[in-house]
Amino acid sequence: MTGAPKPPALRPGLVPGVLSILAMLLVWTLASQLTDRPQTLPAPWDVAARIMRLAATGELWFNAGMTMFRVIASFALAMAAGMALGLWMGRSRGADQWLNPGLIILLNVPALVVIVLCYIWIGLNETAAVLAVALNKIPVVTVMIREGTRALRPDLDDMARAFRMRPWARLRHVVLPQLAPHVAASARAGISLIWKIVLVVEFLGRSNGVGFKIHLLFSSFDVTGVLAWALAFVAVMLAIDLILLRPWERRANRWRQDAA
Repeated sequence: MTGAPKPPALRPGLVPGVLSILAMLLVWTLASQLTDRPQTLPAPWDVAARIMRLAATGELWFNAGMTMFRVIASFALAMAAGMALGLWMGRSRGADQWLNPGLIILLNVPALVVIVLCYIWIGLNETAAVLAVALNKIPVVTVMIREGTRALRPDLDDMARAFRMRPWARLRHVVLPQLAPHVAASARAGISLIWKIVLVVEFLGRSNGVGFKIHLLFSSFDVTGVLAWALAFVAVMLAIDLILLRPWERRANRWRQDAA
């Protein structure tokens, strides 16, 4: 006799994650009630009500959409440039020696300085905004991909040369599969960094977006509004991480589990 079908297992980490969020909400609720100053620390339900009003008027969707456009554009630019540079520096010792000093400088230049210089040199436009964000992320992606490239298996390179694989075929079938875990890790780390820098870019020089709205609310010391805009966009980025980036990273690292 066969037993009753087992219920589907919960995704690992789901229950601790939910309990952690509930614990943070509980601490927030207690702190808001103890301070009893809504202007300084509003209750969670007040922030949730503000989010609902913003969503009902359509203001949330437009400004969050503009911020998301800047996040996606700068993310794509940073990943493409960072992967190309990382591959080049990881495969060529000469390129690494020439480019590494500039890479270290870019890693240590404050993001605010890059943003201000882009606005001064290019102007208060979308090109400057996207480029400023990408320039802050490209060095991080480059370092991660360079280190991953240095860890590639030389025997697979020898096999590709023995079979006289074309450069594009070698990149596609030999190099990129080995780099997939590093690409996925840099993407997950990058998206969380990029959207924070996008808010600063909008705060300083754009006329729409979540960062711009936070700038207006900061002028009036509207803490409820600031938290509403910030948490609404945090929810969007968490959804992207859970639905797209985290499954991608698990698939990219599946070979490690199979080899263990």
